[in-house]
Amino acid sequence: MSAALVSGLACEARLNLRNLPLYIDRISDRLRSFDADASQEGQRIDFRFAFGGASLDMERLVMRANAADRDGLARIKDLLATAVQVYAREENPEIVWTGDLADETRLAQYREMIVTDVGDLTPHMRRIRFAGEYLERFAKFGGMHIRMLFPTSEVPDPLWPMLGSNGLPVWPSDDRRPVARVYTIRKLDVANGFVDVDFLVHLGESVGAAWAMQAAPGKKIGIMGPVGRPVRPASWYVLGADETGLPALARLLETLPAGTKGVAFVEIGDDGERQEIDNATGIELHWLTRDGIAAGADERLADAVRSVEWPQAGSAFGWFAAEAAAARIVREHWRGTLGLGRDQTLAAAYWRRGAAGLMAG
Repeated sequence: MSAALVSGLACEARLNLRNLPLYIDRISDRLRSFDADASQEGQRIDFRFAFGGASLDMERLVMRANAADRDGLARIKDLLATAVQVYAREENPEIVWTGDLADETRLAQYREMIVTDVGDLTPHMRRIRFAGEYLERFAKFGGMHIRMLFPTSEVPDPLWPMLGSNGLPVWPSDDRRPVARVYTIRKLDVANGFVDVDFLVHLGESVGAAWAMQAAPGKKIGIMGPVGRPVRPASWYVLGADETGLPALARLLETLPAGTKGVAFVEIGDDGERQEIDNATGIELHWLTRDGIAAGADERLADAVRSVEWPQAGSAFGWFAAEAAAARIVREHWRGTLGLGRDQTLAAAYWRRGAAGLMAG
């Protein structure tokens, strides 16, 4: 279906990219990964999302976006602009949108949230409930993750980002900028206006863990999202995660259709870190304990995921979230050995041993 068939708000951005043929396929592939139906006619590719439409004119890269409401339009502009920024970075593209809402400065994906409840699930996993307004966005676009904006001792009263003319966030100067980290929405209740986020609390330099250990009702924080690729629908899954990916894996087990089959592995430090998961699926859950082995040093999780035999019939998807080295091993197995594409797999590095975490929940 052509993007032009979506009515409502519309805008476009015109770029002149010298090396466009080198990365147009990657831009298109990234957009498809957000559950977009795509069709091509001549030099134009049309994308149909659940929340609007987009098109790419490949000759000079004219990007067009349209949607029925401002949230949908903002989401599509963000997806298009991010894809170009990622793959055309060397050309330093200048993206300026014209048309509907071109002068908008309110960042559609930003929300201010207030802590309402704090509780410990296990010795190292803390659940915090946040209340906020207009949370429909975080259900509408299908992503599980949010970017949390933390105040710190160096910046106790940060300024929040605004919307730039390129459709992406504009951040304040470093002396007023919050620290951003990506976390999983463990539970989303749009009707009652709250989200639950699970934090892995531990010693070290993790900004999120430090904030969570001091969190109390009434504290304010900013969130942006959703971020990240959605998990593709399938009839069978293989899932793998360590503690950092556990909140996302648990949410999948509690929200995937009841008839879903497969196998899931979760690596934890010891049996004390097991938590109750209301597994609503037919996916078999297995806990792997390190029992004294340092986090990121045990290869059993990656080995367990690689040992699973994929079904020969039906739709299947592989999802993995853990330390960077383990994620690389699993990704190379899925992509290289099994020859699976990104439409069937997602292997993410949530943290890197010896460095501050990329994601932490």
